[in-house]
Order: sequence, then C-alpha cells, then structure tokens
Amino acid sequence: MGKRLRKARSMCCCVSPRSSFLTSHSIFSWYEEDTWIQIAKFLDGRSLVMLALTCKWFSRIMMEDCVWKYACLRDLDIPDPGKVSFKWIKLYTSAFDGSHSYMFRQQERHIDWARIGAFQFDSNAGLLSDSLMAPLRIPKQETVEKMLQQNCCCALNNIKPGIWIADLQLVRCAVCDLCSCDGTMQTLDARHIELFLSDGYLNGSWDYDTLGTRDISKSADVASGGIFDIKHLNDHSASDILDLKSWVGKRNDWQPKTLTTLHAVAVNTNLQDNEGSEITRFE
Repeated sequence: MGKRLRKARSMCCCVSPRSSFLTSHSIFSWYEEDTWIQIAKFLDGRSLVMLALTCKWFSRIMMEDCVWKYACLRDLDIPDPGKVSFKWIKLYTSAFDGSHSYMFRQQERHIDWARIGAFQFDSNAGLLSDSLMAPLRIPKQETVEKMLQQNCCCALNNIKPGIWIADLQLVRCAVCDLCSCDGTMQTLDARHIELFLSDGYLNGSWDYDTLGTRDISKSADVASGGIFDIKHLNDHSASDILDLKSWVGKRNDWQPKTLTTLHAVAVNTNLQDNEGSEITRFE
C-alpha cells in the first residue's frame, strides 16, 4: 500500500481588520474633517482645547469658528444672534473663564457671585424694573429719575442688541461708608457678551454711571429686579417672568431665586422682617 500523501499547507499571517479596512482606497478616513467637526459639537470648551493640543491637524480643526460658535450658543442656551464683532473662541472664553464685572471695577466691594444665564436683546430698547408685578408698562416721564419714582422702572433706548449675560453679585453696600457698614447688596449684573473684549472697557475709558436711584423707607417683603427687551414685553419672555408663583419660592425661603427667558432676566429675594431702607440703584 502506498503512503497517503499529506496536502501541503501554506503559511498564513493574521491581518488586522483595521489595517485592511483603512486602505488607500477606503471611503472612510480617520482624518475626516466633517466627522470630527460633528464630534466636536458634543465636547465642552476644556475638551476642545485638550483635543486641539494633540497635534497640528486637530489644532486646525478644533479652532474652526463654527466649532466654538456651536459650543458657545449651546452652553449659553441661546439662539444665533447673527453677526458678532469677535471670534467665537474669544466670546466663549469671555463667557466661561470665570470673569465678572467686579474683577475689572470696584474690586474692594465684591464678596461673591453666581451665573444666572443668558438672554437676548433683539431691539435697542429695554425696560429696567424693580417691581415684577403685572402688567409692565413703558413709562412716559422725561427723565430716568422721574420714571423710577413714579413707576418703579425706567426705559433705556441705547442698548446694544445681541447676547447678554446675567450674573448675581453680592457686594458691600455702596450707599454707606465702607469702613463702618457691614451691610451687603445683591446686584443683578447684566453685560453684553462682547463687553470684556472691548478696548474701551479694558483700558478704563468706559465706566459705569448711575442712572438713578429709588428709596423705599418702609419695610419691604422682597427685593426684586428685572430687565426686559421692550420689543418682547407682551410675549412669553415677559409673562413667564411675571408668573412669580412658578419660580420665586415660598415666603420663608430666603435664598435668591433667578430666572432667564429668551428676552428677559429677573431676580427675587424674600426678605426677613426689617425696618431699614431698601435702595434700588440703576447703573
């Protein structure tokens, strides 16, 4: 009987699925710009910077203005305002690097702060009010001082349209002598998103000016304030603010409560029994 011949087997090597998938003729590429721009939309600012530092290719992609525009509008929860004067990465940094108004002015008065949110002015006319009781009406008096005394609010007509950022500031009382007064004030601080990038503000040539004050000599139950885009004074942006029961908290809740809508912002703090004066300043 003849011996049974074994069939010779050829030597084979393992081929990585990844390397065979990513051939020079492959449709998919790990360096597909549109793909990574879409991925970037799920990253926060810190993660975008970390990814940009990995190599020159990612640095170029992550610095695309559309990436930072999406991140800024997403994190501020605000719609596209249209044309802006600065790169979106600068606007994002200015909004989220921890900067606030008292870092640049009157640092000795500042105690603490908290971000409220962002809102938008579509027009250049705004209503500032220390009363959140409906209905809101546009005052007709000639001066801001008369508006405040007779209507608890004032109208301004030179506001810059666009995105505005609102913070709640806790500061030392500016009415009394700082050396002897232990009193504090809550400040509804609103600024245009481009303010901290403007040369006039940074070099000190722009400063805050007191528009007017209103004194309340009797005991007050609440301290409140709101900023409204007059163009949207009759829509949900204002009515949601004026629905106080939905957001101000119970009467014995002393923590400040805040609310932002698309075109307005407000703050309300319930006050304990007091005999002192409440002074509202508009700057």
